[in-house]
Amino acid sequence: MKVTEGYMPFLEYQTYYRIVGEASEKTPLLLLHGGPGSTHNYFELLDELAEDGRQIVMYDQLGCGLSSIPDKPELWTAKTWLDELIALREYLGLERVHILGQSWGGMLLIKYMCDKQPSGVESIILSSTLSSAALWKQEQHRLIKLMDEKAQDAIAYAEENNDFSKPEYLKANDIFMQRHAGDMPTKTSPEPLRRQKTRGEQAYLYAWGPNEFFPMGALKTFDYTAQLHQIKVPALIISGADDLCTPVIAKTMYDEIPNATWELFKHSRHMPFVEERDKYINILTSWFEN
Repeated sequence: MKVTEGYMPFLEYQTYYRIVGEASEKTPLLLLHGGPGSTHNYFELLDELAEDGRQIVMYDQLGCGLSSIPDKPELWTAKTWLDELIALREYLGLERVHILGQSWGGMLLIKYMCDKQPSGVESIILSSTLSSAALWKQEQHRLIKLMDEKAQDAIAYAEENNDFSKPEYLKANDIFMQRHAGDMPTKTSPEPLRRQKTRGEQAYLYAWGPNEFFPMGALKTFDYTAQLHQIKVPALIISGADDLCTPVIAKTMYDEIPNATWELFKHSRHMPFVEERDKYINILTSWFEN
């Protein structure tokens, strides 16, 4: 399968992109990765979607991966990445497109759809994402209450003292992420997950915060729940039963988007496309055919 890689000039920097397959009559799928700063790598597990002739387009958002990583904390706001998404569609000529956003990528997609009302978007897929940072924080803290008392105390201390360096906190956070995000890659993991990558650590810290459950950065006030009714295109919501995106978070989006479908993956955490990959690909394939 043909893979095309390149760079788009953006601001004074470069944005890396990767295209699987060749242009056809089928509408391309554009993938927006999470983080901010998680890179496109895990999306390579979806390359199979291009086997039926549909182009798959992914990229590393500014601040991570193979794109430029400037040391500029002031850049790490939703506006930067929204402008980059708009520029990428124009640069690659993606006049008609399906868009999938995972985690932070779904937040970016929601903002794009509500603020810009873009033309040519035939459907959206909101995968393990959120419409409200406040609800996300609330739900993560509900999950923390299911942990043992020692872990809860370590997390509470870190938040109260703005000290996220103590071993007790780091251990508790690792346990939390293991339960609700995913496993650390091992030598038996698919190659895209094992491949060394440059995470956008500064982008994540300044845009979101020190961890998943305590947003402190530029996105801490993100809340588009009241605007979700503006999304008129078909929307597929995907989440895992043990996801950071809890059923409460997923259902909030499902209830507010007029033309929404929700698929709950019973055996997944934050990345159903890893843990239930075949099912994920089959659901997306069926979605595009409908």
